[in-house]
Amino acid sequence: MNPKFLHNLSLSLIFFLGFSSIALGLGWLISPEPWLLDQSANEKLLGNSFSEIFSAPINQNLHLYLTMLYRFLGWWMISIGVLVISYIIVTRMGTEMSRGFIHSVLFILLVGTTVIEKIFISSSPFLVLTILLWFLWFVSLWSGIQLKKYDG
Repeated sequence: MNPKFLHNLSLSLIFFLGFSSIALGLGWLISPEPWLLDQSANEKLLGNSFSEIFSAPINQNLHLYLTMLYRFLGWWMISIGVLVISYIIVTRMGTEMSRGFIHSVLFILLVGTTVIEKIFISSSPFLVLTILLWFLWFVSLWSGIQLKKYDG
């Protein structure tokens, strides 16, 4: 297979992973009630609807706390995405070492995300996105392994 194609495939798929992280983070930042983006899975985990939870007097400010948590998560996701894209731009993933590092870091992040989703929010629509990200990671990893034949 053409090494330039393999390199571009490996690089562009990881770039898309970073871009997805930024897009997801922006979603949590701009949503007025970000916990509702995954409402059914969250309510299933909590065992109550959000309307029931927010109706209790003790929870009158809970929406502020949840908003702060999701905003933090949004910024964290944006930061991860920007770091991934920056790493790709700087290294161009031109060496086996640069590909190995980014694939290893993303492997750890994807494993952690998948475990949390499977254990706590298995009915989440975000699980589909995680499966897509795993696919992109595997294809990028495969492309990087194929590139070893051409590394000098």
